[in-house]
Amino acid sequence: MESQVRGGTRWKRFAVVMVPSVAATACIGVALAQGALAASFSVSGQSFKVTADSLEGKGFAQYGALDSGYTLTGGNALHPVAVSSFKSAEITNMCQSVVTPNIPLLGSVSLVLHAGGSGTPVEADNLYIDVEDLSADAVFHNIDIGVAAGNTGADKGGQGPGMKGGKEAANPYGFAQQAESVELTKVQQTAWATTAGTFKLSGLKMSVQAGTHECY
Repeated sequence: MESQVRGGTRWKRFAVVMVPSVAATACIGVALAQGALAASFSVSGQSFKVTADSLEGKGFAQYGALDSGYTLTGGNALHPVAVSSFKSAEITNMCQSVVTPNIPLLGSVSLVLHAGGSGTPVEADNLYIDVEDLSADAVFHNIDIGVAAGNTGADKGGQGPGMKGGKEAANPYGFAQQAESVELTKVQQTAWATTAGTFKLSGLKMSVQAGTHECY
């Protein structure tokens, strides 16, 4: 049976293309808005952009790694990233955007999420962000630069931050830094993945739009 056509768009074909990178992310976003859930975001073969007015984090650490993921053409790729981790974080006025290009008949389609902009910040714990590019004003408190990335932390007899693990590849003896707390303002970043023990999006607003619409 032929796919239903409205305004020249075959919606079944559109859905098949969009489900892997947009619809699934949207469902996760709606669930997170209803309560604190375990979260893991990655968009196969695509980076995504995030902005925030501020991020206040406790238990900060950062180290270099390689993320592995599938490309839009079905191959595998490695992405060099700086993994930024926080034991807990509050994020004010957050925007997250991902653009899916080259959709038949439509071209690019963008998914944009906004949260934490109505006086109640986004809340996260055990947050890891695999960052490709970051711009912000930063203040670090009790910073320790040059520790080993794989050291398991003072609670386990070590001195470094420990690592997320999973699909990332990192040298456990490589360079890392950590701080008791950090304050980031005017944040703009491009990332390949985000994971968190819990991630609560207060005031979530989501839109799917034709064309390229990014947070910055």
